[in-house]
Amino acid sequence: MRFILQYPDVHGTEGDMLDAGPVGELAQLAEGHGWSGFAFTEHPAPTERWLNAGGHQSLDPFAALAHVAAVTERLTLLTYLAVLPYRNPLSLAKSAATVDKLSNGRFVLGAGTGYLKAEYFALGVDFDERNALFDEALDVMPMYWKGDAFDYAGRHFDARGTIGRPRPVQEPIPIWIGGNAKLTLRRVGERAQGWMPLFVTSREFFSTVRSAEVSSIGDLAERISMLRDYAGARFEEITIAMAYNDDDRHLVSAKAEEVRNRFGQLTELGVTCVVVPGPVMPAPASAEFIEAFAAEHIGGTR
Repeated sequence: MRFILQYPDVHGTEGDMLDAGPVGELAQLAEGHGWSGFAFTEHPAPTERWLNAGGHQSLDPFAALAHVAAVTERLTLLTYLAVLPYRNPLSLAKSAATVDKLSNGRFVLGAGTGYLKAEYFALGVDFDERNALFDEALDVMPMYWKGDAFDYAGRHFDARGTIGRPRPVQEPIPIWIGGNAKLTLRRVGERAQGWMPLFVTSREFFSTVRSAEVSSIGDLAERISMLRDYAGARFEEITIAMAYNDDDRHLVSAKAEEVRNRFGQLTELGVTCVVVPGPVMPAPASAEFIEAFAAEHIGGTR
């Protein structure tokens, strides 16, 4: 099992984006204690109402991960997750290729369709087109990353003889798709390198994020079986990366055995990577958590 630390989000409208601690210092600390990766989510244009109702925001994930790339050598750099329809796919492909190039091939594009209508409106993107735009991005980005001239007529753009540079180190950059819908599983099975299921025990959560419910180990096992059917021979090559959202996850010592048992269950199902959000508390809480979690579940300093 590999563990990726997600830099803590800011909930509400109060507080500073770096309250958890300097990004570079926390990334170096995670790398030194055996964590496999570092992640950022994104919400470029949230509403005040949503934030005050419990929503969250983050630094721009591509810029932040480029910063992490500069101060680390081993960590996987993950967008968890980038909303593909928010951006022109050529611009998105260049951002991804740039981070991959600067990190010497450590970038993973965690991708989703998003669910906040108001954020779509603020960015000038048609919410009802999100699935079509997502599929366009899946078409275009690998073409861009090859570095050869290509043509592609999209809904809102027309690439003619377009050539993408820099070429990324990885061929192609891995794409991990988030969500629980059958459409998501089919996309992963046919076109992606990883799946990021949404596993939350609160059923209300799924109506908010417009996703099929996965709130038990049984639900997760059923979806993994679906993915196996869609992927066929590709299934063994697909990374399954799941967020660990237990409300008590930061009580490391008190729940260590229970948490280990849960990780064991996930491993048996085929989950190979867990994304662990850092504590939404001021420094030094995240630094202390990075060290304590590693000691309990990763093996301490490496």
